[in-house]
This record gives sequence, structure tokens and C-alpha cells, in this order.
Amino acid sequence: MSPLALSVVLALVSAVAYAAAAIVQERVAASAAGPRYAPLRRPAWWGAVVLNGVGAALHVAALAYGPLSLVQPLGALTIVFALPMAALFVGRGAGRRAWHGALMATAGLAGLLSLTTGADARSLGDGDRWLLTGAAFGAVGLLFACAHLVGRSALRSVLLATAAGVSFGAASVFTKAVSEEWTPEAPLAEWTALLVLSAFAVGGLLLSQASYRGAGLAAPLATLTVVNPVVAAAVGVTLFGEGFRYGAAGAVAALLCGVVAAGGLVELTLDRMAPAPKAPAPPAAPVRGKGPRGSDGDAAGPEIGQGVDVGAVSGARADLEVQVRSRAVAGRP
Repeated sequence: MSPLALSVVLALVSAVAYAAAAIVQERVAASAAGPRYAPLRRPAWWGAVVLNGVGAALHVAALAYGPLSLVQPLGALTIVFALPMAALFVGRGAGRRAWHGALMATAGLAGLLSLTTGADARSLGDGDRWLLTGAAFGAVGLLFACAHLVGRSALRSVLLATAAGVSFGAASVFTKAVSEEWTPEAPLAEWTALLVLSAFAVGGLLLSQASYRGAGLAAPLATLTVVNPVVAAAVGVTLFGEGFRYGAAGAVAALLCGVVAAGGLVELTLDRMAPAPKAPAPPAAPVRGKGPRGSDGDAAGPEIGQGVDVGAVSGARADLEVQVRSRAVAGRP
């Protein structure tokens, strides 16, 4: 197998691993009544953590055998794999609108990533690292606060997924910085970057777990899948000196791809916010009474609140008596 084909296979298997991890996380979130962010006592959640680690390792291996312009867009297929896998293994099918939004988000992200290039990229200095750390932590904190202020569960989940994507995107940037600066002669020289990387990675994992509570699979996963590489690409353009292919035309095309991806996310969010169709009410059971001949169903008896014709009092009795003229009410033949 050629290195390029091996890179494609590894990238696809990585996307499948990420999709499986997301499905497990969503199932844990849907069935757990305990902690929203870290259900440490759920073995299934630890399985999702392992699957996420496998997906990350395969993604790095794919980058070792193939170009970034090929591997990164293939990683955007996570949401496309997750929807049929959820329908097949856990019976969670997606509607037409969810599929349309997922495909829009995936196509826009794939186009955006295919236009980015890392040519002539510079390293990240100490000042830039602290600036990125502060900005990323500030953005995550703001999104986290907003998520706890909104009342709709769909919006809250999307905000938490966005915060998770920012965390994972920042972790990706620090991973690249550490890999470029690390040397065997000084293995602990990048310990501060490793510490920040770990904080962002763990924070992203916990936020992504919380984002699946009450929001299904498609919207949080698509948000996370799009925001993560977009944040990394934006940092690469602003701090690493990366750019887009084909100059100004590539930048315009990347902007259009970003709009398409954002439109897909909006459609997925609106799909989750739409009220579920109400089931038709069962027909009311007919009131069956006895007709003149004593048979059921011939004549319906009077309902509550319906007037009944009564006659005058006959005789000289002191107490008030009424004669009910409706045999259905009296129950007499």
C-alpha cells in the first residue's frame, strides 16, 4: 500500500473512532442522571475516552504519511459517519433536515481546510503562547457562562460544544508548537506548553460530554467538528503566518466555505429547537346509554351540564319531588 493510500485509510478510521466515541458519549449523557461533565463511574464513558485517544493517534499517524491538505478534510467526515452509525447501532435515526445540515457543515469544513496551507509557517513565541492561552480561556469561560444563562437545551448544548471546540482547537495549536520545539536533549523544556495543552484537552473532553445532555447527537457533534479545526486554522493564519491557497481568490473561497459550514450548524440547531410533532389525541369513547327498548347504543344519555326536562310536582306531599321524564337518566325501561 502506498503512503498516500495508507494516510487515507488511517484518516477514515480515525473519523470512525471519533464518531463511535461521540455516540457513546451521547448515550451516556442521555441515560446518566449523575454528573453532567465527568461521569467517572460510567465504564462506557471511559470507553469513549479511549476511542477519542485512538482517533487522535490515528489522525497523527495519517498526518505522518499524507499531506495536511488531504488528512484534515477527511477528518470532517466524523459527523457523516456518526449519523448512520447511530441509526444502525443504537436506533437513533436522523431526519432529512439533520442530514442536510450535517452535509452542509461537512462540505463547508472540508472546503475550508483544503484551502489552508502551512507553507512558510513560523514558530509560536512565548508572547504569542500566553496571548493564545488567555484568549482561549476567556472565550471558553464566556461560552460556558452563556450556556448556563440560556433556557433552551439545544442552545445550551451548542454553546457548550462551541466551548469544547475552542478548547480542542487551542490544544491542537499547542500540540503543533510542542512537536516543533521538542528535542530529545531537553524533553522537559516544553513543560508549560504541555501543561496548557493538557488543560485544554481535558476541558474540551468534559465540555463535549456535557454538550450531549438533552440535545441528541448531530448538533453538538457537528458544532465540535467544525469549531475545532476552524479555531486551529484561524490561529495558524494569525499567529503562525499561514495563509490560503490561490491568494485572494482562495481567501474568498475559504470565507464562502465558512458560511456554508455555519449555515449547516444553524440548520442543525434549528432542527433540535423545533417542537416535536404532537401525537393525535385518541378519539373519545362514545357515551352509551339505553334506548327506549332497553338496548345499549340506541340512545345516548345526557352528558354533564346538559339540561333535563322535569315536570311539575303532583299530589299534596310536603317534600319537593321531581319526575324525571328522561328514561335514559332514570334507567327505567
